[in-house]
Amino acid sequence: MNLTAEQLLANWEEFLGYIDRYISSPRKEALRAFYEERAERFIAMPAAHTTKYHNCFLGGYIEHVNRVIKASLHFAKLWEKFGCDMSTFTIEELVFSAMNHDLGKVGDTENDLYLPGQDEWRRKNLGEVYTYNTAVGFMTIPDRSLFLLQDAGIKYTMNEMIAIRTHDGLYDEANKGYLISRVPESKPKSAIVYILHQADLMASVVEMTVNPVEQPKSKQFAISKETTQKNPTTHQQQAKNKALSNVQSEGLKSAMSNLFED
Repeated sequence: MNLTAEQLLANWEEFLGYIDRYISSPRKEALRAFYEERAERFIAMPAAHTTKYHNCFLGGYIEHVNRVIKASLHFAKLWEKFGCDMSTFTIEELVFSAMNHDLGKVGDTENDLYLPGQDEWRRKNLGEVYTYNTAVGFMTIPDRSLFLLQDAGIKYTMNEMIAIRTHDGLYDEANKGYLISRVPESKPKSAIVYILHQADLMASVVEMTVNPVEQPKSKQFAISKETTQKNPTTHQQQAKNKALSNVQSEGLKSAMSNLFED
């Protein structure tokens, strides 16, 4: 899957729009500043290091997060329709949790977690397009997500903490203490944990289907064969220039321009 410069920018603007729409002040301003200061890293991030998992391509992370946010909002309505008590969490808590559930995949404050792989054999035989950056200290993804938020002074509620911490459900052994209970007192107090997990699981499965690596682009984003045969370089340059013209930050514009150099 290869996203164009226009698609990368559109996904990023969609992501920032969720902050503006669903997160209240003053946390909204703090969260937006946190992401905008690291825009170059987030825009280019994959959602995984290997093609065995979802969205292992440039820009795959933001596309995945946007899908999880939309799925979370949809599933919240579905759970409510079937009688779920929705008074135990807010929509802001749900969107905040979905938005930051995989934040730890960015790495630490200075270093990216995923680096472009240099081993052609591993890329070809194992699908490892990216490799783990050994300069980043080990943490689980949920723990690093929470650490980065608190390190930036961005507060989160208990609902948000537990939802982010357990978003992988019982696929993560560490979540058994939260999700497997033999007494009522230790069961999750809110359905937010189940809704976020359901949204993330569905998004991941769908992405393995709609974003297959090394497969033709979907019709939605396909460039006509006639156009590319006539003058492919001109068409690609025009698309690139159009996307970059909407970027205000000179640093981000330069980084995106470099990403799409021939």
